[in-house]
Amino acid sequence: MAVGVKGKFITFEGSEGSGKSTQIELVRRYLKKKKRKVLFLREPGATGIGEQVRRILLDVGSSGMGDECETLLYMAARAQLVRERIIPALRQGMVVLCDRFLDSTIAYQGYGNGVDIGWIRRLGRFATGGVTPDLTFVFDIEAGKGLRRINRAKDRIERRSILYHNRVRRGYQALARREPGRIKLVKVNGGKEEIHLIVRKHIDSLLG
Repeated sequence: MAVGVKGKFITFEGSEGSGKSTQIELVRRYLKKKKRKVLFLREPGATGIGEQVRRILLDVGSSGMGDECETLLYMAARAQLVRERIIPALRQGMVVLCDRFLDSTIAYQGYGNGVDIGWIRRLGRFATGGVTPDLTFVFDIEAGKGLRRINRAKDRIERRSILYHNRVRRGYQALARREPGRIKLVKVNGGKEEIHLIVRKHIDSLLG
């Protein structure tokens, strides 16, 4: 974590339709009730530049995009987000909740698309300036089930094959095994309030 940081950085990860956005909102409300200063961000996005990059990445019209281009665009949006929003908020002592971060690129572009994971990690250190989450939740759901939960027009990534989405899920599971101290794998097999209680326990442990 960057020098001079007083806040905490919590990220939320998972395959499509895993319910992470619902859990982020429940956590945001919970921390607000506890009088914590909270900032919610999403990736890619949450900055003017990042939102423009997001439109390019998720647009179904960007179907000809190469894996290298895709990876670099995610990293570019992330670099801007870290410097423009995350570091200043952490220095102010805020709890930063982020919908996706570097683990997403490892899972989606690394495990999913086959981009070299070592290269992604090296590039990630450059893009983030070494900023890493204090706590990460991965909401684990069977890929097909998650995709069936999406009740709007699917974006460019969501339209990929079930084989791709299965690789992404296995990638997240591998990340959780690699870093069990930081990454908490939460099975999506209960109601949202039941899952929230599991999440809340880990957040209370982090924040004291």
